[in-house]
Amino acid sequence: MFFKVKTSEEVLSLVTRFSPVNEERVTLAKAFGRVLSKDVISPENLPGFPRATVDGYAVRARDSFGAGESVPAFLEIGGEVRMGEVPSITVGAGKAVRISTGGMLPQGADGVVMIEYCHLLDESTLEITRAVSPQENVIQPDDDFREGALVLGKGRRLRAQDVGVMAGLGVTELPVYRIPKVAIVSTGDEIVPIDEQPGPGQVRDINTYTLSAFCEHESVEPVFVGLCRDRFDDLLAMVKKGLEVADSVWVSGGSSVGMRDLTLKVLESMHDVELLVHGISISPGKPTIIARIGHRALFGLPGHVASAMVVAEIFLRPFLSSLSGEAEAGKERHNLVKARLGRNVESASGRDDFIRVRLTKEKGEWLAEPIFGKSGLISTLVEADGLLRVDRNTEGLYQGDMVDVMLLT
Repeated sequence: MFFKVKTSEEVLSLVTRFSPVNEERVTLAKAFGRVLSKDVISPENLPGFPRATVDGYAVRARDSFGAGESVPAFLEIGGEVRMGEVPSITVGAGKAVRISTGGMLPQGADGVVMIEYCHLLDESTLEITRAVSPQENVIQPDDDFREGALVLGKGRRLRAQDVGVMAGLGVTELPVYRIPKVAIVSTGDEIVPIDEQPGPGQVRDINTYTLSAFCEHESVEPVFVGLCRDRFDDLLAMVKKGLEVADSVWVSGGSSVGMRDLTLKVLESMHDVELLVHGISISPGKPTIIARIGHRALFGLPGHVASAMVVAEIFLRPFLSSLSGEAEAGKERHNLVKARLGRNVESASGRDDFIRVRLTKEKGEWLAEPIFGKSGLISTLVEADGLLRVDRNTEGLYQGDMVDVMLLT
């Protein structure tokens, strides 16, 4: 029988309590997609000097006041600002200086008139047909970031724009959490390598590859420990090996109740083991084991690939987020789509049902069509665009209901 069966909320709370992996430093060129292990404080002002945001003419804003199409202002052209140079020109009363986007604002100027509102009457006379206010079309030295200000916070997974601002600040190295490793063990006497022809009663090893691909999508390094027969000593040896080479161990198969509940038996034989979960009130995926071994987590996943992948989507994703050090580990990370349910869905109360659905667009809105099939079929996952959760406190949903669909990655 199952014991320590927990709700989805209880399990999510448990899996996000595991501590992140250790830290390391990486060059900026290798920082994309990594998670910061410390806050990054701006070492200087950015951009560091006043810059024009448009092509046009740098002026004293008060010299443009009142300018319009019918009553233009006339200014004397006093030169040009060259890109990448500190201008030696000073903009005095009634003067204008040619400037390009990104150019440093010359002394005396406090605004830039866009080129569209400027007309050359001769080589030294400029007509402007629009007034500018002080600081219009100008970026100040600390408009992006002020020296000493927080730029990026601990636990942030770095995006392209985050890497870009680090480059702009001259940051060449960053403190990040190292990439977690997950050891994957696939169990079962019926499992054979994918390059072998299965005999009667045998199937190829699907779970190793689906779980490995899932890890890679989550920026985690999978470590394939091996295929394991349904033998206690073999599984114990592989779990121990996995604990030596990785930060977490995932065992697929061997977690259901019965004579061959090997994962549980192996855990019971080991020291420093705390069984956190033996069964989750969900379908599919109820026969899931979660244990703490020292500071590492072991997951005993269902052998059926569809069940294992639902557990991965719902629980292993936030676990990996926590292991990676992400600040948002405990928050919903799925992309949700509002859709209208295409048919009635029955559900047994007392458990959360995760129904695979196909999404189509009809009359400007999404339609979620449930995909039903036996629990051992992977085709239902291949055809699915997302998962629909039916809460354990309901007995189903009705055709036409608006629902949230968790998109599968």
